Amino acid sequence: MSYQRYCLVCNSSKCGHYSKAIADNIKHYLRENNIKDIKVVMTECFGLCKQGPIVKIMPDNIVYSGVKPMDTKEIVEKHLINGEVVSRLVHENKKSKQLKIVLRNCGFIDPENIDDYIEKDGYFALAKALKMSRMDVINEIKLSGLRGRGGGGFPTGLKWEYAYKQNSDQKYVVCNADEGDPGAFMDRSVLEGDPHSVIEGMLICGYAIGSNKGLVYTRAEYPLAVKRLSKAIKDAREYGFLGNNIMGSGFNFDIEIKYGAGAFVCGEETALIRSMEGERGEPTSKPPYPAESGYWDKPTNVNNVETFANVPVIINKGANWFNKIGTEKSKGTKVFALAGKINNVGLIEVPMGITLREIIFDIGGGIKDGKRFKAVQTGGPSGGCLTEKDLDTPIDYDTLLAKGSMMGSGGMIVMDEDDCMVAVAKFYLEFTVDESCGKCTPCRVGNKRLYELLEKVTSGKATFSDLDKIKNLSNVIKDTALCGLGQTAPNPVLSTITNFWDEYVAHVNEKSCPSGQCKELIRYIIDHNKCVGCTACVRVCPVYAISGKVREPHTIDQDKCIKCGACYNTCKFDAIYKK
Repeated sequence: MSYQRYCLVCNSSKCGHYSKAIADNIKHYLRENNIKDIKVVMTECFGLCKQGPIVKIMPDNIVYSGVKPMDTKEIVEKHLINGEVVSRLVHENKKSKQLKIVLRNCGFIDPENIDDYIEKDGYFALAKALKMSRMDVINEIKLSGLRGRGGGGFPTGLKWEYAYKQNSDQKYVVCNADEGDPGAFMDRSVLEGDPHSVIEGMLICGYAIGSNKGLVYTRAEYPLAVKRLSKAIKDAREYGFLGNNIMGSGFNFDIEIKYGAGAFVCGEETALIRSMEGERGEPTSKPPYPAESGYWDKPTNVNNVETFANVPVIINKGANWFNKIGTEKSKGTKVFALAGKINNVGLIEVPMGITLREIIFDIGGGIKDGKRFKAVQTGGPSGGCLTEKDLDTPIDYDTLLAKGSMMGSGGMIVMDEDDCMVAVAKFYLEFTVDESCGKCTPCRVGNKRLYELLEKVTSGKATFSDLDKIKNLSNVIKDTALCGLGQTAPNPVLSTITNFWDEYVAHVNEKSCPSGQCKELIRYIIDHNKCVGCTACVRVCPVYAISGKVREPHTIDQDKCIKCGACYNTCKFDAIYKK
């Protein structure tokens, strides 16, 4: 039947706890009122993760946030029946600076219904591409200026052309869905919210380079993404979009899913390929590049989820349309996962060239609890931090590299005045040390030594000569490590030591952490002018480090204190402070 309106209920991992109950309740009240022209659709992430659960009424374009099952009757009776907006639940929708290309369908279709995707021009781009020559398809992607969204930013059309020119009886198309950066959830959201866009992008790539086999490499920790992708592949086969003689063109192509064990290094394409072959996930030297010799030594094109999701739109709307979005060398949009000390945590998609200030303060709603913005880490463990002086920096591949950071896959973690930047660098380096495959010495040993030097700094045991060692060792690792994981591992260290040199000096010279985050450098002190001797701190201290008589000022024994902060959190008179 023809539906007049749609009620879209977010079913992402953040909203999913209530989403089924919300959808069921809305359906119940619609039936109770004999309303049949409104369709309730379980969709994916709207990008408003902090404000969920989300319900969106279309075509009214009204978004309700923080919805609970008990709110559904009011939404149905007030809005859907009487046309009166439920103002207390309306999400404040400021003028958006976002432009959704990759996320065009996320939150607007049922990701498990192929008909919903087709209604949104799904597989039209495939039909169009199959009427073009292979080289014409590649030239369209080249002209669009699309660059790989997995981190390196290599021109996508050029990569396809390299694979196309290889003479081989077998070629492969690989989708890198192994998203491992801390705080990153872009690819997972696309696979959960619009899996057919990735399948269609892979199909077009397969046709362009002359491949009949596609593989999606993903991690088993994404069960919902895997479930929906598996169903999408099955449905695409049943509709004839995958298999033999697709759309009567003579083109054959099918896709299977390969599972990884969650190793961060397998985000690097050669390590990913070895893992798919059943080997230990370790990078190999280049050349040869995968386009020449990849999966089972055959020409292989590797792109990530976001890159493939752009392809159908480019083919449908044309390279010139896409080319006009973004900057001179960075075309189109970029999906970011905003996380950390920011009010609007969630998924965003913005045109290349937008500034950090616009992302953090206009889209992200500024820093939580009115705190001062300090830095933002882009590019995950391979990236670097940008500071207040960089707020008006345009976000594109080349500008971020020039600033000592990188685009990466799209993680963007915001920090405030309470964050210690030395500890932040140590956190990322610890992650890299744990995730190193161990194949090359600079990464296996060098990053471990670098981490130990940072530990000396955060524990107050370092000297100024250690800071020189940190700089020198970081540069050596960058120049000598085998793969991108090792080469970029020192980036968070180098960027923080450049932008927050005073913090490193304070840790070394004053044996103090300006942000009060490095536990070994914290001292809890009792102000005798404020202490009333209530003994509340004495009662909560787990190691009996506090002494003093009732109604007299107390004292903390620094040798016994374990820096747990229990006394600080308990004192009602602000008599205890951190130093």
